[in-house]
Amino acid sequence: MSVHEMKLSINGKVYEEVVESRLLLSDFLRENCGLTGTHVGCEHGVCGACTVIVNGAAVRSCLIFAVQVDHHEITTVEGLSENGQLSPLQQNFKQCHGLQCGFCTPGILLSTKDYLDKTPNPSMDDVKEMLSGHLCRCTGYDGILKAIEKTVNEKRDNQVLERS
Repeated sequence: MSVHEMKLSINGKVYEEVVESRLLLSDFLRENCGLTGTHVGCEHGVCGACTVIVNGAAVRSCLIFAVQVDHHEITTVEGLSENGQLSPLQQNFKQCHGLQCGFCTPGILLSTKDYLDKTPNPSMDDVKEMLSGHLCRCTGYDGILKAIEKTVNEKRDNQVLERS
């Protein structure tokens, strides 16, 4: 069994761990760090439930080994809220009924955050394309799209107010 020492930042907290070479990042987050918001669905990178942000890019945590993120910065769904308050994106998912069972929600939230950070004013067709990498069996995506659209509009409106 090959093991590696790791040091990384998850949601702003530094973790130092010794892990097996073959431990998946999704399992490391859930089992070693207790961050169970990262869900494991298909274990093949197809469903998107395990998506986290690594160094500013959304990745499927079931497809990479924990040792591959040594000295990296990770954001999980637990890191989206600030001071115990839901982020605007999370709040809009709640208000717009963008979740039902919630299994896919953490991955969708993180992919959306990453996408909106890079594409602040997307078209709804662009958003649908981004969401095509996620499987949701409950919502029919309507509430998800409304929540994302609301977030984009609020962010744009806040920027206009800040410039005024």
